[in-house]
Amino acid sequence: MRCVGRITASMLLAVVLGSTAQPALANSDQLEPEQARLLLFSSTDLWGHGGFAHGGLLWAPNGLDQEGPVLKLVFGGGVYRYVSEALGNIDVRGEVLAAGILPGWRFVRDKFFFTLFAGYDFQSHRLFPDDPTAGLRGNYSGLRTGFELWYEPSKTTMIAADASISTVGPSYSARVATGWRVFDWFYLGPELAGFAAGDNYQQFRVGLHITGFRTEAFEWSAGLGFAGDSDNRGGVYGKLGVFTRR
Repeated sequence: MRCVGRITASMLLAVVLGSTAQPALANSDQLEPEQARLLLFSSTDLWGHGGFAHGGLLWAPNGLDQEGPVLKLVFGGGVYRYVSEALGNIDVRGEVLAAGILPGWRFVRDKFFFTLFAGYDFQSHRLFPDDPTAGLRGNYSGLRTGFELWYEPSKTTMIAADASISTVGPSYSARVATGWRVFDWFYLGPELAGFAAGDNYQQFRVGLHITGFRTEAFEWSAGLGFAGDSDNRGGVYGKLGVFTRR
């Protein structure tokens, strides 16, 4: 068995760190950036061997669409399962809780937005039954750093990317997506993502995303595609996010 327990926090926090670049900026021409300084967000991420949910806020004192300091607070949790060879090939249930306090700075050039984060990363891992061979067991504190990018080359196209790394594990994540505006309703296009926990576990995703679908004060994003990992497991993944600006 590889140490699959390590990937849980990587998957969760990858979603967390990548969750605010798109909705904070999509449809910016229709918003009042000088008034919106707070972004509230939540998301779920599911695949055949795990499920995660998170929430948080992003505060930008100069305005969400303006250059300047930002502060992201995130928290979340999830469950996953794997087969432990060390315990006689039995099914192990893992539970993870995670939180982060991530100050940063947003750089803005016309329709190009780039945000850097660095701050405190907390992760708590529990296994039932306990597996002494798992990569992460118990509570951990560390440093997490990352970036978010959003770029609109034209009025009908977008490019988004994000990546992060944590000293816990260590764990890594990255995502890139592009999209085209569909009937002025939302962006639709392909996305690629990868997650890794050192040399112990890797997961790769390829799929489609919808970004920037608005309903009154809320903005929605979603993704659907195929995920495969280094434990030779594959299947469908899905995710759904909702955001609101204040």
